[in-house]
Amino acid sequence: MKNLIAIVSIIAMIAACSSAQKSGDKTSIGNSSVKNDTIRIANDSLDYEIIIFEQGFNSWLATQQPRGFYNQNYLEQKNWRYVVTYNSRVTSYPYSITGLYPQQIDYQPEIDYGYEVNYLLYNYFLYFQREYNQKL
Repeated sequence: MKNLIAIVSIIAMIAACSSAQKSGDKTSIGNSSVKNDTIRIANDSLDYEIIIFEQGFNSWLATQQPRGFYNQNYLEQKNWRYVVTYNSRVTSYPYSITGLYPQQIDYQPEIDYGYEVNYLLYNYFLYFQREYNQKL
């Protein structure tokens, strides 16, 4: 699962490289920490962490369906579909040369990552598709 964190972080870093970073105050949202457009979700007992630092993601997320709108099973199914497509693009030409797909995401459907992780990962995939004109 640590690979999932690393991959999402790498994706966000690559996307953020072309834009200037802001500095600001750090606030807490549930299990999440937000620093401008950086969202961190951690659960030490399950040994996972997701960090999304994509300029504009936080404000975009605020306009999406609220937490609890989708059930966890729906989010897990969508995330699995997105991860399979994403991972296939890591090694397939011409996607592999774009830099948008740096390495595979280790998302295993039999692991219960919890609602918050699935919610943010799902919304990041939606954001990724819209922002970079990709269809997963």
